[in-house]
Amino acid sequence: MKEIKLAEVELQFAELIWEAEPIPSGELVKLCEKELNWKKSTTYTVLRKLCQRKVLQNEDSVVTSLIKKDEYFAIQSEQFVEDTFQGSLPGFLSAFMSRRKLSEKQVSEIEEMIEAYRKGEKKS
Repeated sequence: MKEIKLAEVELQFAELIWEAEPIPSGELVKLCEKELNWKKSTTYTVLRKLCQRKVLQNEDSVVTSLIKKDEYFAIQSEQFVEDTFQGSLPGFLSAFMSRRKLSEKQVSEIEEMIEAYRKGEKKS
């Protein structure tokens, strides 16, 4: 499993890019100044670090993600289950459901995901 952990500020930065990509780097600087109150140098420093870690790319002054938002959160979820429940998804679900009642809609959605999995389909 690919391990990628973003610090809180890196995640905020990535969220801006996921929402706006592809985004010219100059426009990203303006967006980060507005949304994060960052200077140009801060934006480029964080961008460079995340490019080195293969999370983002900056080609021809256009920034895009190499790891999409859904993929990032899927990796984080897998890592949480691995670290906390020794990789046991049933263990996680049992703990989750012991303190929270699922709605009929949620139960149906989970059943549909399991059925799609059995058929070899991907359902999100």
